[in-house]
Amino acid sequence: MTSEARPALGAPPDLGTGALRIVALGGIKEIGRNMTMFEFDGRLLVVDCGMLLGKTNSPGVDLTLPDWSAFTDRLDRIDAVVLTHGHEDHIGALPYLLRDRQDIPVIGSRLTLALVAAKLEQHRLSADLRTVREGERQGVGPWGLEFFAVNHSIPDALAVAIRVGGQTILHTGDFKMDQTPLDGRLTDLPGFSRLGDEGVDLLLADSTNAEVNGFIPSERTVGQVVTDVIHKAQGRVIVACFASHVHRVQQVLDAAAEAERQVALVGRSMVRNMQIARELGLLRVPDNLMIDLPTAEQLPSRRVLLISTGSQGEPLSALSRLANRDHQTIRIVPDDTILLASSLIPGNETSVGSVINGLNRLGATVVEKSSALVHVSGHAPAGELRYLLNAVRPKNLMPVHGEWRHLRAHAAIGRSMGLTDDRIMLAEDGTVVDLLDGVAKIVGKIPVGYVYVDGLEVGDIGDSTLKDRRILGEDGFLSILVAVDQELGKVVFGPEITARGFSDDPAALDPITAELIEVVEKALADGTRDADALQHLIRRTVGRWVDREYRRRPMLVPTVVEV
Repeated sequence: MTSEARPALGAPPDLGTGALRIVALGGIKEIGRNMTMFEFDGRLLVVDCGMLLGKTNSPGVDLTLPDWSAFTDRLDRIDAVVLTHGHEDHIGALPYLLRDRQDIPVIGSRLTLALVAAKLEQHRLSADLRTVREGERQGVGPWGLEFFAVNHSIPDALAVAIRVGGQTILHTGDFKMDQTPLDGRLTDLPGFSRLGDEGVDLLLADSTNAEVNGFIPSERTVGQVVTDVIHKAQGRVIVACFASHVHRVQQVLDAAAEAERQVALVGRSMVRNMQIARELGLLRVPDNLMIDLPTAEQLPSRRVLLISTGSQGEPLSALSRLANRDHQTIRIVPDDTILLASSLIPGNETSVGSVINGLNRLGATVVEKSSALVHVSGHAPAGELRYLLNAVRPKNLMPVHGEWRHLRAHAAIGRSMGLTDDRIMLAEDGTVVDLLDGVAKIVGKIPVGYVYVDGLEVGDIGDSTLKDRRILGEDGFLSILVAVDQELGKVVFGPEITARGFSDDPAALDPITAELIEVVEKALADGTRDADALQHLIRRTVGRWVDREYRRRPMLVPTVVEV
C-alpha cells in the first residue's frame, strides 16, 4: 500500500481503541530530518529528532527541521524522545523541540547523550537525559522499550523495540552488519531473531542503501587503504570525514602514528566530538600524537596530518574554506594530499564536486571513494536487509530513512521475502499508519511541511519567502518608480528603473521606458486613477517585455506616486 497511490488521502479518523498510530514527521522521501511520532491511548513517543542542513533550493536557510506543529497542543503528552544514535540528522532538531517543552525525557546511549549535552549547552538548555545500553529494557508511560546494538558509522548506535497495547514494533535506526567491527560490537542479529520468534507486528527499517546489492565491506578493509595513502604521501595529509565518525578517526590516528606524523584537528565540531569520544573511552590516542594547529604549521609537511570537517562540501566547513583559500590559518599547496574518507549524502554532489575541483585547482592530490576504498557506508544494502527480514519476520514493513527510490527498492526487497503489497507501508512525511491486531493500514494524512531556521529565527519564513529569494538569486530585481499628474493625465517623472542582479549594461532597460509612459498615460486617459491598478499595469508591461527580450523573470516592484 502506498500513500502516493492514494493522493486523495484526507485527515485520519480518531484513533481506535487498542490501535497504535505511526506518523513520520521527517525522514521519509528525503535523507535527513528523521523524526517519527508514535501514539497510543492518548500518549506520545518520539523516535529521533533530526535536522537537515540548508539546501541549494532554500537560500539563506541554515537548518531545516521536522514539522511537529500538528502535535503542538499535545506536547505535554510526550512520554519520551528515544534517540537511535548521535548523527545530526537524528539529534539536530532536539534543542528546538525542547524549547517548546524542556522536561521531555531524552533516552539514548552514552555517546549519543554526550553529543546531545554538548549541543544543549550551546543552546543554553538543560534536559532530563537517561542513558541506556544495548540489552536493557526500560518502561516509560505505556511504552515498553528494549534496545539492541547495531553497527553504524558512529559508535553506540541502537535499534529499539517498542511494545505497547500487546503489539511490538522494531525501529532499526541507521544500521549495517559489519562482521568485524573495530569496536567488536556486532549488530544483534540473535536479538532480532529472538524478537522475531516473539512476533514483530511492524518493522521500520533503514532504506538508504536498498538499491545497492550485496553486503558492505568491513571498516577494517578501509584501514589498510587509508594507511597506504598516508605512508605514500610526500607532503602534508588532510583527511576529511564526518565529525562523528570515531572509528574512521581512530584508523587515521593509528596510521598517522605508524607513519610518524603528528595530528591536529580542524573544525569546532571535530575537536568537540573527538574530545567527547576520548573522555568516554571510545577513542584511543597514542601518546604525544596530538598537536594544535599553530604547532602543525611550524613542522615539516611530511610530519603533519590534519583531520578536518567538510566532507559534504558544507559552505562554512574547514575543507570548503581551504578549497576557496579563505581559511585563516591553512593554505593548500601542491604537495598536499587530501583524503575524503566519507561517502556522498544524496543532494550534496554539486557542493562536494565544487570542493574537489577547488582543491585540484590549487594543485593538491585528492583521494576519494571513486578512486580508492577510503570509505564504507554505514547503511545496510539489499543483502543485509534480507538478513534482517529473515531474522525479524515482521507482519508488516514500513521502509524509512530514504528518498522515494530507496523506499521503493526496500519495498521490492520486502516483496521478494514474501510480504504482500498490503503489508508494505510505502509512506511519506505526514502519512498516518495505524496498527491494530497485527494489521497495518494507511488511514490518512496530516499536514507536514518544512520548518526553516534562518539565523536566530525559527519558522518565520516559508515557501513564499524562499520563492522570492530564489527569484532574486536567479533573475534579479527591478524597481520602477513613476510619478503621475492625474489632472493632466501625464507621467511627470520617470519611469526610473533601478536594477540589481539583472544586467551590467546601464542601458539594458532604456527601450521599455517609452512604452511604459505610453501605457500609463493611456490608462490615465481611460479614467484609471487607482495607484494599485497602475502598479499592476506597470508590473505586467515590464514583465512581458523582459520575458520577451531576455527570457527572464526578475522580481518587479513598481511604485506610483501621485503629484
